[in-house]
Amino acid sequence: MFKSYKLVSLFLAVAFLLGFGGLSSFINVAYAASLLNKSDTMSSSKDNTASNHTIVFRTPTGAAELTDTITIEFDKGAGTAFTTPGSLDYTDLDLAHSAGAQANCTSPTYTNDEVLAATATASDWGVGVVTGTDTITLTPPTDGVGVAAIAANACVRVKIGTHASTGTTGDQQITNPDITVAASYIIAVAGVIGDSGDVAVQIIPDDQVSVTAAVTESISFSISDVSIGFGTLDSANARYATGDALGSASEVESHNIIVGTNAANGYTLTATGTTLTFSTYSINAIGPSNTASAVGTEQFGLRANSSGGSGTVSAPYLAAGFAFDTAAFPDELASSAGTSANTTYSLRYLANIAPNTEAGSYSATLTYAATANF
Repeated sequence: MFKSYKLVSLFLAVAFLLGFGGLSSFINVAYAASLLNKSDTMSSSKDNTASNHTIVFRTPTGAAELTDTITIEFDKGAGTAFTTPGSLDYTDLDLAHSAGAQANCTSPTYTNDEVLAATATASDWGVGVVTGTDTITLTPPTDGVGVAAIAANACVRVKIGTHASTGTTGDQQITNPDITVAASYIIAVAGVIGDSGDVAVQIIPDDQVSVTAAVTESISFSISDVSIGFGTLDSANARYATGDALGSASEVESHNIIVGTNAANGYTLTATGTTLTFSTYSINAIGPSNTASAVGTEQFGLRANSSGGSGTVSAPYLAAGFAFDTAAFPDELASSAGTSANTTYSLRYLANIAPNTEAGSYSATLTYAATANF
């Protein structure tokens, strides 16, 4: 009697399993997978500050069904730590995913940019926002695919904030928790997609470092050659000074002056000195007007060209003629209105004499000064 009872029980157990399609069918249960390569890059980790979020994860299962929603919950286990504005909507999000499986999400190419809308359509993903729980739900298109199905092990990227730019540029951000000491918060990614995982972010009282530095006020000033000359003058030809002091019958650069400064109001380059003089005799300075060479007439003058930086030659020294305004000494030769990289001033000097100009060894000493206007 006892043995017969055991046989009947065994028969009923076997019959029960067979009635549900066999043993393999009975234990076939689907389990959700854990998301991989999860991260959230924030534009700011400072407390009580609006921030963009770039959430990335790899989904082992993928999403290819119209029921495969994706949820992003910002306040998992933290009450109402984050603050989602009521005006945050689909225009403040981007959803993109890689084409095919990836080994990791270090540097994938997000070739599939999904189109988002307030509600899901045949081809657009819908975006729902619940501000009370700071939860965002992405609902697949009714075709279950959209631009492309999310493949198994594809990397998915969700941008939330003003950096979302697919279709419409976002204008809303989620505000970080208001804290007094640094704390970690969990952002949960889940949904009917079947895979889920948590992303931890750290909120700190301040994420900005104040860096100070001092820049010393400076001016650079140099003269390439401080000994130049015309050679021998004659009343039949104009002479131009050269660096070898032999002079030239054609206009050439005598030397150059280089000036640069970091002064906010720039600099002024001035000239002072005398015209060519011998004993009690002197060759006439050209004066305050830019004047062309006049052979046979006493003239002593200079002019300049500029290159580089923001400095410019001042009148009357910037035109094709020459000038030498002794009455205005120290006379402005060039200037810069603001900070300037080095400007090179190329100086040319002219000398003419009359047939009756007194013989002798003439010389002139010019003093140039560069003054920074701090």
